[in-house]
Amino acid sequence: MEEKKKLVVGWFSFTCCEDSTILLTELLNDHLDEWKKLVEFRYIRPLKTKNSIEGLDVAFIEGAVSSEKQAEEVKKIRENAKYVVAIGSCACTGMPSASRNSFTEDMISERISWYMNNFDYGKKVQKLDEVIKVDDYVAGCPMGVQAFMDALNKYLKLFGIV
Repeated sequence: MEEKKKLVVGWFSFTCCEDSTILLTELLNDHLDEWKKLVEFRYIRPLKTKNSIEGLDVAFIEGAVSSEKQAEEVKKIRENAKYVVAIGSCACTGMPSASRNSFTEDMISERISWYMNNFDYGKKVQKLDEVIKVDDYVAGCPMGVQAFMDALNKYLKLFGIV
C-alpha cells in the first residue's frame, strides 16, 4: 500500500514570547489524529529531538530576528522551504520585540548593555520580511487560530494533500 503524501512542515521560533508555539501545542490536542495523516512535522524542536530543515514544503516562523546568527538561520530555513509563513506579531511586525529599536542612548542602562553584549544581539530587531521573503502572515499575539488554520489548509490544498 502506497503511503499518502504529507505536507512537510517546520515550526521555528526566534525572538518572542513563544505564545504561538504554546497555542500550536494546544491545537495539537484537538487536531493530532487528523494532522498526523496529513502533515509531517519535520522540524518542531519543542516536541521532537530529531529535526531536519531539509526539504520543507512550508516553514512556519515565529518571532523577530534579533542577531546576525538568527538572520543566518532564517536565511537557511528560507533556502530549504518552498514557502515561509510569518507567525505572530513579532515575526509579522517586529513588535513588541523590536521595541528596543526606539531606545535612546540615555535609556540604555548598564544592565541592558550587558545583555546586548553578552548575548550577541544585533543593533536592531527586525521583522521577518526584513531578512527573508515571506509568503504569508498570521498576525496576533498569540497568532489568530482561524488565520493559522486557514494558512495550513491553504498549503494542504496547494500541495494536493486535501
